[in-house]
Amino acid sequence: MKPRITVITLGVDDLEKSLQFYREGLGFQTEGIVGKEFEHGAVAFFDLQEGLKLAIWSRRDIAHEAKVPLSPTSPTEFTLGHNVGSKEEVNMVLEKAKKAGAIITDPAHDTFWGGYSAHFQDPDGHLWEVVWNPQWDGE
Repeated sequence: MKPRITVITLGVDDLEKSLQFYREGLGFQTEGIVGKEFEHGAVAFFDLQEGLKLAIWSRRDIAHEAKVPLSPTSPTEFTLGHNVGSKEEVNMVLEKAKKAGAIITDPAHDTFWGGYSAHFQDPDGHLWEVVWNPQWDGE
């Protein structure tokens, strides 16, 4: 299988609240919620980098579509890594997320491997890592 991931979809409990967090709070570009006219179809897409989108979709609708039972959420199932170009940028992103209503779970700090990172949770508990890795290009 050749990796061709083009959309990362997050299951949310309140689509409007999550839309506000990502659009107004973090400044992600979107056309807003589309597909409201379809049962189980309301979703919002955000442009990330070229060829990759973030989607938010009701957890209930995801369960219906995938034909799996709706289960409790867990913030430790995965993290979304947001790599930036400097320690200062980690601090700026973390402050923006906090102002948008994120819960800071791990304040910014120097890491044991030589980087600088922090973690926050969005309104549905999804865990984001904001990180500067001196070995990676953050752009």
